[in-house]
Amino acid sequence: MTAEDDPARRVTRRRARTRANLLDAAFAVFAAKGFGRVSIEEVCEAAGYSRGAFYSNFATLDELFFALYRERADLIAGQVADALAQDGPDLDVPASVDRVTEVLLLDVDWLLVKTDFLVHAARDPAVAQALLDHRARLREAVADRLGRARGHTELPAVLGDADGAARAVVAAYDGVTTQLLLDRDVDAARGWLKQLLTALLTDGSGTPE
Repeated sequence: MTAEDDPARRVTRRRARTRANLLDAAFAVFAAKGFGRVSIEEVCEAAGYSRGAFYSNFATLDELFFALYRERADLIAGQVADALAQDGPDLDVPASVDRVTEVLLLDVDWLLVKTDFLVHAARDPAVAQALLDHRARLREAVADRLGRARGHTELPAVLGDADGAARAVVAAYDGVTTQLLLDRDVDAARGWLKQLLTALLTDGSGTPE
């Protein structure tokens, strides 16, 4: 019997597909109705599964919601890290900003879900800490790249160290995505984010000093 024919492996693959389908369905339902207005039954109906399939993957709707957030947060952190990794020791800030703003996920449905999660986390200290931990991963991906460029690329002194610069980058992303949530103009959001990041990381000159 080959590995592909292994019953345990088939069950694992099937369960992974079920979990992925539940997450996809939940994303669509949360974006359309809001987390606080969605039931487990609605998620199951959208995915075409029974409650048993749901409970074999998630204990609660909160757990599913957090898994959905983690999946998207990991995607964004990976996009940023990949875009920043393309330079050598020297960090070409304008070119890196161009790459980041071109690939970064700017999706209104995701922003709706993320905002719901933020409000939910603000009322639950345990969830808030988990959210802080995941936000830190994005910040650390940026700080790590900026830190490795120290000595080759100078950052504006007002930002302090690489961690300070990373916090500013994430804050700029938060601000731009809040505006995007209201005006739904993705092209404007990308342009504004590019301007903000260039100004933050190069003292607005467009080239590192």
